[in-house]
Amino acid sequence: MTAEAPAAPVLTHGRLVPVAVHFDDLDALGLLHNARYPVLVERAWTALWSELGFGFDGDWEAAGDACNAVKELRITYDAPVGRPGAYAVHLWLERLGTTGLTYGFRFCSDDGAVTYAHGTRVLVRLDATTLRPTPWSESFRSAGRGLLRSAD
Repeated sequence: MTAEAPAAPVLTHGRLVPVAVHFDDLDALGLLHNARYPVLVERAWTALWSELGFGFDGDWEAAGDACNAVKELRITYDAPVGRPGAYAVHLWLERLGTTGLTYGFRFCSDDGAVTYAHGTRVLVRLDATTLRPTPWSESFRSAGRGLLRSAD
């Protein structure tokens, strides 16, 4: 008789995006350095938005919705990551406003079963010329609605 691995939790919202932790992401104690979590979350968002058709090629004038700035970042560390390897980031939108959004994230095991850190980040879309808040495009809002977390 062989034991079966427990089933990964079913995602009710958002997307699970694979990320890799490398040896040089670890601190002197062999743990994922606290500053690396937001970087890995950002890489996951970049991959997801690119998949949804919203990439950035370095031209701020043409960047459109990719021209945005972080207003706030909150993160709670739940359990240490103690080795390099395959992990994932569970991503979703908490709020999608006219010029801003709040996204939620979980840094987790590659199957989403174990949460190592979770948090939120607030972004504001900026006009590339004035650097003042400007509305998200309708195509971005349409894609974002598919990532919204329902009131569960």
